[in-house]
Amino acid sequence: MQAIVFDGVSFFYKPSEENELPKLILNDLSLEVEKGAFIALLGKNGSGKSTCAKLINGLLTPTSGTVSVFGLPLSGENTDLFEIRSKVGMVFQNPDNQQIASIVEDDIAFGPENLGVPREEIGRRIDYALKVTDMEKFRYSQVARLSGGQKQRIAIAGALALNPEILILDESTSMLDPKGRREVTEVARNLNREKGMTVIDITHYMDEAAEADEIYVLDDGKLRKKGDPSEIFSDEEMLAETGLELPRASKLAKELRLQGLPLKKGILSKEELLEELCVSLRIK
Repeated sequence: MQAIVFDGVSFFYKPSEENELPKLILNDLSLEVEKGAFIALLGKNGSGKSTCAKLINGLLTPTSGTVSVFGLPLSGENTDLFEIRSKVGMVFQNPDNQQIASIVEDDIAFGPENLGVPREEIGRRIDYALKVTDMEKFRYSQVARLSGGQKQRIAIAGALALNPEILILDESTSMLDPKGRREVTEVARNLNREKGMTVIDITHYMDEAAEADEIYVLDDGKLRKKGDPSEIFSDEEMLAETGLELPRASKLAKELRLQGLPLKKGILSKEELLEELCVSLRIK
């Protein structure tokens, strides 16, 4: 079952000044995301990644073409934005900009309260969201005193309290240190594996993207290529043309191959690289 379908979607941003022309961001984009998939959405700045996220949540409306979420259209007479937004949770780049209340529990409760969820059910959702994000001991803490990674996990908890079927991380790890990035990525991966939640990770970190089931590469508002991480990161010509890099382990493996070590291609993680080095150097 398709969770998300873009069919011939184009999107223009209106000019801010009279003499400016409309800016084309998406150009006849068509793609599908299966329910339960973990997708990394890659592309250089201006390729249309964040615009896609906002179209999925109904924050923007396509200039032409159609977007649907679990078969529900996001434009036209039969659009039900309330239902669609209840299915899509979004976590943005800066966790401080997503903070509503000063105490963790109140911050998580804000979304379901505004949806009119009964208080007893809100309590259950807070319990669930804190448990899933491993933030239970911070329930009564001040959000401002948390680390960046902890704040972003609370932002995810707030999205989960809406009981979504899709979680979109829009550059959610870009302002975090490596430890914070790992924390957020692990939460998203666990939600995908254990709960079957559809996850779309918009990121500039190739190590993060390498953990996805499938990668979609956007280029000038179009889908340039999709495939599993090994397929995407083995296409060096496409990576160069779209301004993307290899994961760190892949870079190092490439350099070692150039120095004569017989390492296989397609290495994406440090664990794979270590295992291959042990084999190549006959270390046991």
